[in-house]
Amino acid sequence: MQNTTLIRRVGAMLYDGLLVLALLFISTLPFIAARGGDPVESGELLYRLVLAAVIYVFFVSFWTRSGRTLGMQSWRLQLETMDGERASLGAASIRFLAALLSWAPVGLGFIWSLWDKENLTWHDRISKTRIVYYPKDG
Repeated sequence: MQNTTLIRRVGAMLYDGLLVLALLFISTLPFIAARGGDPVESGELLYRLVLAAVIYVFFVSFWTRSGRTLGMQSWRLQLETMDGERASLGAASIRFLAALLSWAPVGLGFIWSLWDKENLTWHDRISKTRIVYYPKDG
């Protein structure tokens, strides 16, 4: 068991990104149907809030239930606290919001892990959680 590398994080993010895109597409369908097939205005506040809620629920529910999203499971990654426990709703929520900060300056919060002695990102440190890699046994 060790803190994961940036490469594994990116791999899991790509998997999860595809799943989130599918969920966002499905979440957009009721908005299109309500407009009789007309396109949804991307600036509409309710629409943006729904999409943000879908992304939040996807990540936070996986992190608090099993400690791993489907992408993380594929890469044998697990989210846990620094003490090795499952993340609470509060810690997972802080991690989600802090990850937005990590993305904001062109992903610098993620790239930071390349120089961090423990391979931790900004949002790992802020939320006091980490992503651990569990290699295959035998």
